[in-house]
Amino acid sequence: MIGKPITGRSFGGCVRYVVDKPEAKILFAEGLRMQNATTLTNDFNLQRKMRPELGKAVGHLVLSWSKEDLPKLTDSVMLEHAKEYMQKMGIRDTQYVVVRHHDRLNPHLHVVYNRVDNKGATITDKNNYARNIKACRELTLKYGYHWGKGKEHVNRQALNGKEKIRYELYDAIKAAMKTSNNWKELEAKLTLRGIGMTYKFKSGTKEVQGISFEKGELKMKGSAIDRNLSFSRMDAQLNRNQQVQAYHAAREAHQPSLALQLREAIRHDIHAEHGHSPNVSGAVENLLNILLSPEFVPSAPDPVGDAEIARRKRKKHQTEQSQGVTR
Repeated sequence: MIGKPITGRSFGGCVRYVVDKPEAKILFAEGLRMQNATTLTNDFNLQRKMRPELGKAVGHLVLSWSKEDLPKLTDSVMLEHAKEYMQKMGIRDTQYVVVRHHDRLNPHLHVVYNRVDNKGATITDKNNYARNIKACRELTLKYGYHWGKGKEHVNRQALNGKEKIRYELYDAIKAAMKTSNNWKELEAKLTLRGIGMTYKFKSGTKEVQGISFEKGELKMKGSAIDRNLSFSRMDAQLNRNQQVQAYHAAREAHQPSLALQLREAIRHDIHAEHGHSPNVSGAVENLLNILLSPEFVPSAPDPVGDAEIARRKRKKHQTEQSQGVTR
């Protein structure tokens, strides 16, 4: 299960998009007349007047499941999950409408709600990103749904607006990270793609606490693009890249001398064999002598690779524990 919380300014545009789509089906409405998009919009706007200074009063949720979960998802089941998700997100005591769409292979629905609640208070959208991830994870585990396959499998062509730029940033940063060994290299590569970087420093110090990326008029925190793009995680990745490069450089520096010894040994024993040497296996013996001599230094274990394997094992163990898997 995947959720996408959005805030906006116009109930009219949002409601028409959700309700008037072909095969759209209204599953439930609270505090609203369900005749058509116009009556829904009028009722939303009437309650909105209790908080006229709130610009973005429109709450819009998109909840999606994997197509493999379709047999489990009746209209009533999806409606109950939407209500449970809203409770986890702190969306209570307000107007809302739940609408199911059938224009894609994966089952999904839309919820439009009023951020001005029934008493005139504002429903916060602070930390929506983190709360959304937590709510979706809990519901996915609770009901045994399929996990999302990650951003790499999202259809970029279907995105627009802020989400489209967010994925453009994600793709560009991930690609640049693969070949960067430090922040300066990363910044130079992103600059070529029209992406700027801004560091957030701890008050009164030069200690970096966070990072944001900017493209056009949109500026987003790294962690809002993807949790793996927080400053701490990116810094750790760049350090690993640097260690890997140093490891391979050291290996390559040692290989020529070893190769030279091997070539000389083979050449010597080939001549010996052609000269009718009684020691027919001389080449093999000399090669073994080189490999077993104190001067021969076998390849050291890859500390970065070992650390990565250990990290993956810990992550797998934690996931199994959270899912209640026993060995």
